[in-house]
Amino acid sequence: MAPAGYGSRVEGIHAVTAAVAAGRVERLTVERKRRSREEIARLIDAVGEASTVYVDDTREIADTEAPQGVIAECTPIVPVDLDTLAAPDAAILVLDHLEDPQNVGAIARSALAGGSTGLVMSARRSAPLSAATFKAAAGALERLPVAVVGSIPEALQRLKSHNVWAVGLDTGGDQSLFGLSLFTEPVAVVIGAEGEGLSQLTAKRCDVVASIPMADATESLNASVSAALAIFEIMRVRNPLR
Repeated sequence: MAPAGYGSRVEGIHAVTAAVAAGRVERLTVERKRRSREEIARLIDAVGEASTVYVDDTREIADTEAPQGVIAECTPIVPVDLDTLAAPDAAILVLDHLEDPQNVGAIARSALAGGSTGLVMSARRSAPLSAATFKAAAGALERLPVAVVGSIPEALQRLKSHNVWAVGLDTGGDQSLFGLSLFTEPVAVVIGAEGEGLSQLTAKRCDVVASIPMADATESLNASVSAALAIFEIMRVRNPLR
């Protein structure tokens, strides 16, 4: 990921619509045969004909497999400083080297829907915040604050210095995710990498390592599903009457 920011290219109707609403789009590339479709015509009107380029097939230049006839080149989003996420109402998702952009995008989408206050990810050995990630996030990354850090364990330690608790999710956790009392406090939930789970040092930096009870423990849940359960459990614990 470039130090200047992320999200310089987005693809797909929802992702591009969100980028247009955020005022980030500098140039729009549209498939000629789709230009008259209502949702794309609105994007062209918003960006302007002078900033719109027409091509026969956006798939030939797209980073994703299904750009839906529209690609946007954008002003990058600048990551936030980690310390700004350490608020009294913190409900942060920390991604411990997830590598699948679909998972990262899906987690961002759930995080925004569930009232999470930010996302933390590593600058190294992690899925980039690419066009594929933005497409899976369906606009969430335009609004969800993201901090990009050099070390996840160090980031957890820094958050803890601001009184933010760290809860790791792992199949070997000794407490249940559901009803966890720490969720009423400022908290950062750590999601481990696909297949590998939490790294050893990251797990050591967690105050609690929790697991998700399952009827059949032979299969672990997808990282984005695990994250969504944690996100909405925090919402449930903090807002029991919802």
